[in-house]
Amino acid sequence: MQITALTENTSSCENIRCEHGLSLYIRTNQHNILFDMGQTNLFEENAEKLGLDLSDIDIAVLSHGHYDHGGGLERFLQLNSKSKVYLNKHAFEPHYNGNKYIGLDISLKDNDRLVFTDGIFAIDENLTLYSCNDSPKTYDLGSFGLDMIRNNERMPDDFRHEHYLLIRENGKKILISGCSHKGIMNIAEWFKPDILVGGFHFSKLPLDSTLKSYAETLNEYPTDFYTCHCTGIQQYEFMKTYMKRLNYISAGSVVFI
Repeated sequence: MQITALTENTSSCENIRCEHGLSLYIRTNQHNILFDMGQTNLFEENAEKLGLDLSDIDIAVLSHGHYDHGGGLERFLQLNSKSKVYLNKHAFEPHYNGNKYIGLDISLKDNDRLVFTDGIFAIDENLTLYSCNDSPKTYDLGSFGLDMIRNNERMPDDFRHEHYLLIRENGKKILISGCSHKGIMNIAEWFKPDILVGGFHFSKLPLDSTLKSYAETLNEYPTDFYTCHCTGIQQYEFMKTYMKRLNYISAGSVVFI
């Protein structure tokens, strides 16, 4: 398996631009997968520079309903004429960070190539999406100041619009997460994957004993972590002191599994 970061907050190459957002090109034995589309159309520009043809994508997944992961959705639907896009049934609900709307472009909601999921959704025998909305949480980190609108009422986001892609290949379990809003420690416990790729949503956390305890908890799992985006560079460097299998992926990075 090969995972290439098309967009991320940082860049590993001079000619690859970055943005606040995430988009991953995942090549498995059977599929070419686009996981998230970043904030803008930058994923297209970087894919071209990296020699990746987005028209070859046969499966696309949108991890959750935030603009920095789904901002490029419309452009992807224009570039690729065959791939379905799998997203949670709550992804188009309104989402806010303070007064800023951070949701998706609602005009795309009725596109017939969108497949709305809930609970456990098997794409095929090796690819499964999990919402984990009913899974017990040992750690509850709150809403990070993010809100949603439900029944015309504004309230803290419970991230029911987020789901995770589990890939089974060559005897390994590879979990792909966008921002891990439901808690990276919870997600590691729910799945116990061999490899976990995604953001931890720790960028606003202080470098203190709490973050140290989170790192030590994650280090107890026999999982190789490849983090990015909302983890925060300082937080990553701090956690790496306490984790043996923590790596960072930037735009242009390629991981072979």
